[in-house]
Amino acid sequence: MPKYHIDRSIHVSVPPQQAYELVADYGTWTTWSPWLLADPHAQVTVSEHPNEKGSRYAWEGDITGQGELEHLSLIPNTQITDELRFIKPFKSICKTEFFFEPSGGGTKIRWTMDGSMPWFLFFLVPMIKTMVGLDYQRGLTMIKDLLETGTIPSKVEIHGRSDVGPVRMAGTAGSSPMSTIGPSLEESMVKTNEAFRQAGLKVDRNMATVYTKFRMKDAGLDYIAGYLLEEGEELPAGSPLKVWSLPACKAFRVEHIGSYRHLGNAWSVANQWVQCKKLKQQRVGTFEIYRNTPQQVSEAELRTDIYLPLK
Repeated sequence: MPKYHIDRSIHVSVPPQQAYELVADYGTWTTWSPWLLADPHAQVTVSEHPNEKGSRYAWEGDITGQGELEHLSLIPNTQITDELRFIKPFKSICKTEFFFEPSGGGTKIRWTMDGSMPWFLFFLVPMIKTMVGLDYQRGLTMIKDLLETGTIPSKVEIHGRSDVGPVRMAGTAGSSPMSTIGPSLEESMVKTNEAFRQAGLKVDRNMATVYTKFRMKDAGLDYIAGYLLEEGEELPAGSPLKVWSLPACKAFRVEHIGSYRHLGNAWSVANQWVQCKKLKQQRVGTFEIYRNTPQQVSEAELRTDIYLPLK
């Protein structure tokens, strides 16, 4: 049977004991789970003593399916070993582990998964490694915020099928792995701002990013980062900016409220809903529009609309 291994890590500025106690307590998982955001009405059941060997965390929902976790081994402040049992939409058993290592005055948290697929589903292994790896990184980022600040500035509102467009934007094209998408977008926006100013165009307008391609192999993105254009607004000849447009259509809309470092939560929710509801997407690119900026509001108040154009 084709096997796979997933390994993601993050550094947190708290001692190993504090990090361990949070993760070992199944009662906290509903706060930082990277999956429940897509299924807020899922039924979750947690053992009476959620931080002991043999305790269980079970879930069942329309989007997340059904399954359970069980603590197999707990080494205080050092390691947690769990068995992950999927029931729906398919049966599978995996081993997941957390490791807590003192590092740089804080803690390095590692989250791993070891599993296998039936031989006839071998072609799904690369996708599972990429998508679960992204889920793990989102979960670790939420754990970090929760440990260091006591809150997670990330809320997702599902608006569903919505009218959108026509949309027309101009910006700088770029490419980046998901792990460094933030700095890459910032670099591209510096170039976009300069090009807009040289063209005599205002930059006091909504920013937008269009994702034109997702590369499953390396979890990479091709994108255009820039600003929305007004109706009839044209760029001067020779402008280095790339123009992207979309006619008025229906799109699946999800709104993210909070820090940009958690935008992956909203994208995951949108993609899970579109897949679960069997909606057909256009092959024109997906995009996000930033309704305000860090210069205007606190990071907890940042609002970003995410759109997946539909057929």
